[in-house]
Amino acid sequence: MTTVREVSPGNTKRTVAIGVGAGVTAGLLINLFRKVAVQAPTVLAGQWDKALAAEHAAALKIFDLIEATDKEATARRGILLTQLKHAIQKHAFQEENVVYTMMRDHGLTEAADHLNHEHGYVKQYFFDLTEMDKSDPAWLPKLKEFRRLIESHMQEEENDLFPRLRTKLTDDQNKHVTTAMNKEGLKLA
Repeated sequence: MTTVREVSPGNTKRTVAIGVGAGVTAGLLINLFRKVAVQAPTVLAGQWDKALAAEHAAALKIFDLIEATDKEATARRGILLTQLKHAIQKHAFQEENVVYTMMRDHGLTEAADHLNHEHGYVKQYFFDLTEMDKSDPAWLPKLKEFRRLIESHMQEEENDLFPRLRTKLTDDQNKHVTTAMNKEGLKLA
């Protein structure tokens, strides 16, 4: 014999509220785990300058993948460009909000402003490449031009400016930059 249980409107609302609350909590936890997974390679790379160099290398790998596409692979180009944009935007956010600020605080104002200025051109390239048809014969040369700018920027940071900043900072200050940079990265991860 089956028992029929009467459900009151109050019980239904409570059940729905519990379900919604559980769904929101699960969504927030999933997002937190995703952010941690995205930021983890940077954290695991260690000190701030090594971490940024690792992010540079990861961005160049995405450039390689894009450059390996042909003009018919427009969807793949679009997806990879989005991945590149996210990686570089997170990276730039960390640099602008922590590293360049520390550069200014330690007598490297002109260099920090120069690097920050170049970030404006990075945004311009992303805009142009996003707006262009991915099958346009000019798209890949534009991407390669963009890569040259990025590689020059990376080399200047890794070979000159970051080592200069590292030596101006104490061990505690370098640790602080690493921690602060990772916190900033987690925000956009």
